[in-house]
Amino acid sequence: MKADAATVVLPAHEIARLVEDAALRLKPLIDDDAVVVCLLTGGLWFAADLTRALSRLGVNPQFDALWLASYGDDTESRGRIEVRAGLQRSVEGRTVVLVDEVMDSGLSLSEAARIVRKASAARVLGCVFARKPWPEPRDFAPEVVAWEAPARFLAGYGMDLAGCWRGVPDVVALD
Repeated sequence: MKADAATVVLPAHEIARLVEDAALRLKPLIDDDAVVVCLLTGGLWFAADLTRALSRLGVNPQFDALWLASYGDDTESRGRIEVRAGLQRSVEGRTVVLVDEVMDSGLSLSEAARIVRKASAARVLGCVFARKPWPEPRDFAPEVVAWEAPARFLAGYGMDLAGCWRGVPDVVALD
């Protein structure tokens, strides 16, 4: 798909404001002993900006990642989660914040929550950049949602189309 087919729905300057606001809302829920677990690959952009915003607020949690896949290069979830890489540090007895760029069905966040609970996390919180409308209740509800996204096919700021468009600094609609 060509760049001229994209419509900007959320410009980069607004993304920056939403990230700062999400950090402000997350700050009272965590401390430096918390572990931010980024859901790869899409969550990387939001997790990086969020942890920098938390640091500016005086909170410096540890960082880890889970590499989960449910889409592959498809545009719809396959309905199952593949764990490509697990946690690298212990989360036993600690607060874990699962960070992802977008929540559609919630399957990835639910699987990530299951994984960190099995690893004996004391508390599991969620923080997503964008939450799309979904017709059914989700198994996991994030405590912090930066943006209530429209029900459109979005890319940019970590969201992709077959692995492309993630680095676009705006959120764009490709439908």
